Amino acid sequence: MILTLTLNPSLDRTIEIAALDRGAVIRAAAAHLDPGGKGVNVSRALLANAVTGRAVVPYGGDEGRQLVRLLAAEGLDMVTVPVTGPTRSNVTLAEPDGTITKVNEPGTALSPAELDTIAEAVLAAAHSGGQGADWVVASGSLPPEVPADVYARLCRRFAGAGILMAVDTSGPALSSALGAAPALVKPNLEELSAATGMPIRRLGDVREAASKLRAAGARAVLASLGADGAVLVEEGGCWYGEAAVTEPRSAVGAGDAMLAGFLAAGGRGPEALRQALAWGAAAVRLPGSRMPGPADIDPGAVVIGPPDPGRPLSTASPVP
Repeated sequence: MILTLTLNPSLDRTIEIAALDRGAVIRAAAAHLDPGGKGVNVSRALLANAVTGRAVVPYGGDEGRQLVRLLAAEGLDMVTVPVTGPTRSNVTLAEPDGTITKVNEPGTALSPAELDTIAEAVLAAAHSGGQGADWVVASGSLPPEVPADVYARLCRRFAGAGILMAVDTSGPALSSALGAAPALVKPNLEELSAATGMPIRRLGDVREAASKLRAAGARAVLASLGADGAVLVEEGGCWYGEAAVTEPRSAVGAGDAMLAGFLAAGGRGPEALRQALAWGAAAVRLPGSRMPGPADIDPGAVVIGPPDPGRPLSTASPVP
């Protein structure tokens, strides 16, 4: 079983537009309202592919209740934890060429007592239902006032129970988690650059930066590079993969679908990387934050091989 924790879930409204013209009245071509948050999306992708999973979801206010209703309507196996503050709402503007403009609310603060309740819910969910968790995914940004070491503390608790932990976050939360030796971290290009202090312009830079994260404590690094594919660095080696998407619709949740595919395929090695890229590419071809199912996913379209160190990236990271 793959268990996910989303401390800062959301309602995600995606609006498809012809072009973003600041200051103008823009007519939407379509709109979609989906349950959101990175861990929530990982669980939704697993559900769409009949992979056993469970989501721990704190929620609050009318927005939170709507989030829970949407997840229940999808049939998601979840543990809900009521909190005082309202669940946030995010807006994404999607243009036909795949350009995405996101406006994300910060979320609401969680008290120390609420964090303790959520942590206990995660621990209980990891050992309930007759099937223990193989992986716990701690994913997404932290709400305001939540300590940056919250994922690190959870990682240490799960390590004692023999449960592997994957962390998909950024900034101080990622840096802190590295010291707790997570089994996997999944930074994107910007997060990888920020965590290492490196400008990343070529695949060789990606491999070097990922190796730095491993030296800091992560046992494996799955670096997602958007249209440039992904690099996996682990004890057994390093692999690069890419999957072309000719008609992108929305990249919202694509990285979460990638992580879900990687873990569903065993969480290590080139074949898991192949599935990760196939799931991620399929998500990009779908509207809003819809998660792909088996009919959408084409592992045969993914190319896997050793990374060419000199190959430039189409989008280099900014200098940290």
